[in-house]
Amino acid sequence: MNKKHNGLSVLGLTLLALGTVVGGSFYLGSAIPIKESGPSVIIAYILGGALVYLILFALSEMTVANPTPGSFRTYAEDAFGPYMGFVVGWVYWTGLVLAMSSEATAVSIFLRSWFPEISLPVLGAIIIIGVILANLLGTEMLSRLESGLAAIKLFAIFGFILVGLALILGFLPNGAPVGFGELANEDLLPNGIGGIAGSMLIVIFTYAGFEIIGLAATETKNPDRDVPRAILYTVLTLVGLYTLSISILLPLIPTENLTEEVSPFVSALQAHNIEWAAKVINIILVIAILSTMLAATFGLGRMLRSLADEGSAPEFMKDRNDIPYRGIIFSGVAMLFAFFLSFILPAEIYIFLVSSGGFALLFTYFIIVLTHYRFRKKHGCPPNGRCQLPGFPFTSWVSGVALLIIISSMPLIKGQGSGLIAGLCLVVFYSIMYRLKIINKNTNI
Repeated sequence: MNKKHNGLSVLGLTLLALGTVVGGSFYLGSAIPIKESGPSVIIAYILGGALVYLILFALSEMTVANPTPGSFRTYAEDAFGPYMGFVVGWVYWTGLVLAMSSEATAVSIFLRSWFPEISLPVLGAIIIIGVILANLLGTEMLSRLESGLAAIKLFAIFGFILVGLALILGFLPNGAPVGFGELANEDLLPNGIGGIAGSMLIVIFTYAGFEIIGLAATETKNPDRDVPRAILYTVLTLVGLYTLSISILLPLIPTENLTEEVSPFVSALQAHNIEWAAKVINIILVIAILSTMLAATFGLGRMLRSLADEGSAPEFMKDRNDIPYRGIIFSGVAMLFAFFLSFILPAEIYIFLVSSGGFALLFTYFIIVLTHYRFRKKHGCPPNGRCQLPGFPFTSWVSGVALLIIISSMPLIKGQGSGLIAGLCLVVFYSIMYRLKIINKNTNI
């Protein structure tokens, strides 16, 4: 192994994280919180970014102290015992597999309009197999690919900001300045504080995926230095781009005209007769989803290897190579299986299953906060006193309570109530599986 010389750089780790986070949930799903909160959605995105900052630096402290492929799963096991490590690892893996199968369905629908002669099942299978093969090329090759895709997504947001500014200031040919435009007619808090609270779940989902930094920590040249820097760059970039792009969007279109079926950025530009925007944004949306699937599969393979190394996954998943081939292939096969379920199961049952992905992520973030709290109480700061989480333990309490409130609010959001139930079912299922594993182990002694 030669990770110290050929591992991920700070930029590579940052772009990998951005590649995971900036996906369809922002390009398409951000219409929901914008419509719900109006201009105050900016507050929701800043609060969401602050929460992500706290969770990530809690994870960073543990990562600096012990860079391990299992990341938060291993830390949870160290803090609370093998049961917690087993459950959080498998709930995260299952939720992400189901969520990525849903993403494969979404990108297949987009591509179908370009390749109508290819059926949806075949398109989806090609996409998932391509994602698996790309991950099998190794960290450096994947980093280059993911960096390129992430750069395209980020430049697309920059492009919207520049075009939007040109519209607002009247720099486009034959165009009068929009100025404050529709923003002048919007209430700051159209639905009160409840509007911000109600949008926080979807806002957090647009930040979801940042935990990949922890799973990729062992692939970096110098985790002590690179992980904290990558976290800071990731959070600042996300909060900056999200708030700036939405601030530019608000004067261009009434928030009540937004719909979750169309990207708000497409709607805003089309409202000002920039018709080519739909084609460009749809291409970017496809790239965003593919990029998210690539980075998610990277994390899934390493999570499975960590579970197998601890005896919490079948023996055949153990892999001593730098690249966890078996974990990647098994995760890909699971995604294919979940994807094909969408064509077999009744729609209601399939939606119930894939909606667990959101809960799995929120559940993981809550466990990270709890684990870090116990870690700091037991060990203090990481080696050499590099405490990165400000305001401990107050900030730990705040982030933990905030996550519990967001999880509890899931039934209040259309389509998310089933996600909470499905996620709790996953926790119960894997709790039973852990119990059976212990019984079987004791029986074989």
